[in-house]
Amino acid sequence: MRDLQDRIQKLFLEPPEEGYAEEHFRLFEEFKCRLNSGEVRAAYPEGGSWRVNLWVKQGILVGFRMGVLQDYSIDENFRFFDKDTLPTKRVTIDDGVRIVPGGSSIRDGAHIGRGVTCMPPMYINVGAFVGDDTMIDSHALVGSCAQIGKRVHLSAGSQIGGVLEPVGALPVIVEDDVLVGGNCGIYEGTVVRESAVIGAGTILTRGTPVYDLVRETIYRKEGDQPLEIPPRAVVIPGARTVSRGWGKELGLSLYTPIIVKYRDEKTEGSIRLEDALR
Repeated sequence: MRDLQDRIQKLFLEPPEEGYAEEHFRLFEEFKCRLNSGEVRAAYPEGGSWRVNLWVKQGILVGFRMGVLQDYSIDENFRFFDKDTLPTKRVTIDDGVRIVPGGSSIRDGAHIGRGVTCMPPMYINVGAFVGDDTMIDSHALVGSCAQIGKRVHLSAGSQIGGVLEPVGALPVIVEDDVLVGGNCGIYEGTVVRESAVIGAGTILTRGTPVYDLVRETIYRKEGDQPLEIPPRAVVIPGARTVSRGWGKELGLSLYTPIIVKYRDEKTEGSIRLEDALR
């Protein structure tokens, strides 16, 4: 793996002056195979936190540099064009992935675990990692390099932000057994720890403080550290009153996510109802 990393980094830092040769395209295909299998990831867990695999993001950017537009149209009524280095992912029945017809798309270089269900239309971008038995529901997006754990449910309309640049930026992390409700947005390297529940309509970003009413604390990004949602937390949309100035005079409030409880038997019962859909 170290040899692959060294070659990718060299190609990223020292693009060939005479243009890309066959050996460079073979290298990128080898790199994509490792992404597809899950052997390499854009971010990985280490010592209770997550680390960016800088060279993996560099490799994806190399693919965009190398590629040229290609006509992938099926007929006159279904036309699309994309970089020839990053076509749609080739999935077979042996992969054990359920893709329901209706306009979904997965880009090559994304790892899709066994038992994943893709409900139309949804989109998974290059560099993403989707763990086993996860459901990607209708109109959901998994952005480039986002890391999604096992048995996650991304409900209809949920958006998991992606990030390729800056290459050192942490992508969004959603750990195992998380439920993301409908029309949620998780962006800017936010980390959602295992078994958390993100209620419908909740938006999480680096700049959004999250108020924990149970533990009486506030979670926010600290320096280079991302916003983290604790394990088993149940987060819903809320509001906080503007405390000074004209906003206070007008009686205005600001949006803020709120942790109202941690998963209990009642929560488990409602989530269990979804298992039949998998």
